[in-house]
Amino acid sequence: MYIYIMTRITYITILFCSIFFFGKTTLLAQDTSLKKSTKLIQPPYLKAGDTVAIVAPSGVLKNGVKVIEEAKALLKSWGLHAIVGEHVFSKADHFAGTDDERCADFQNALDDSTVSAIWCARGGYGTVRILDKLDYTKFKQHPKWLIGYSDITALHNQFNNEGIESIHGIMCLSLPDEMSTIEKPIATFKAAIFGKPLSYTLEGSKYNRPGTVTAPLVGGNLTLLHTMLGSKTSIDTDGKILFIEEVGEYKYHIDRMLQSLKRAGYFDNCKGVIIGGISRVRKNTTPWGTSIEQLFLDALSDYDFPIAFNVPAGHEKDNRALILGRVIDLNVNKIQSTIIFKND
Repeated sequence: MYIYIMTRITYITILFCSIFFFGKTTLLAQDTSLKKSTKLIQPPYLKAGDTVAIVAPSGVLKNGVKVIEEAKALLKSWGLHAIVGEHVFSKADHFAGTDDERCADFQNALDDSTVSAIWCARGGYGTVRILDKLDYTKFKQHPKWLIGYSDITALHNQFNNEGIESIHGIMCLSLPDEMSTIEKPIATFKAAIFGKPLSYTLEGSKYNRPGTVTAPLVGGNLTLLHTMLGSKTSIDTDGKILFIEEVGEYKYHIDRMLQSLKRAGYFDNCKGVIIGGISRVRKNTTPWGTSIEQLFLDALSDYDFPIAFNVPAGHEKDNRALILGRVIDLNVNKIQSTIIFKND
């Protein structure tokens, strides 16, 4: 009886230890797997002969033929072929075609395995209306680059959540008659899609909050980030560097959106914030009282991560490419800051 009891105790002890050890090992393996899964897929870089699909998922494209011909000419000069969505020149009230038409063009570009990049003709408003209609099954089998900004932030968020990098950069409507006026944005757009090194030295600011951090870059237009809040298209900012740009808003609107994001825990585990162009700020009858930079610093005063201003990306002519989802080295100080995109 004694031997039986001891044997049973020994068996239970061994069983408990085994469960504890292997269970812990399994949890660690799952944790490691989870961490590995946070690394986004990098679509293949473009090469001469590749195809770019031009689509208009948002607002109506004014002077459309001229805009698209200029875009096609630019791509051709790089040895690329362009195909244009069937409904790019369509108009349905405010939008470049009905929701179904815009969705069909974007879905066709997603599904076409011969397409290497999707270049948005313009932003405006309308992308959010097609987000839930899109299917990413075939796209994940043949990932491709998405290029655009402003309203296209909604799609950047979705691509990020699908685990795919994308490019915040100029759109077809961004191209002026004289290309030399936006040489740097065009050059960085080309560098991003062809896989050339990408880095920026930023003008310093007395408002910069110094610090150094390495983390993935996410973000885009503040209004769209705010719009996505609480939905499945809202991005996870934990452990990330958040990029923000905006256009045509009152300062109190900007503060209200930042406060909403803050209350939702958006900044709680951020590693850094970089501020792009905050353009054409509207004047309210009651003055805000501080600079736009101080507005951001006040809204983010509860956090200690680095903050860099003067990032040349947004609604100004100097709208340089940012690879969203890519790990960057961010070094911020008062004199100047640097952003270096890490290539595998």
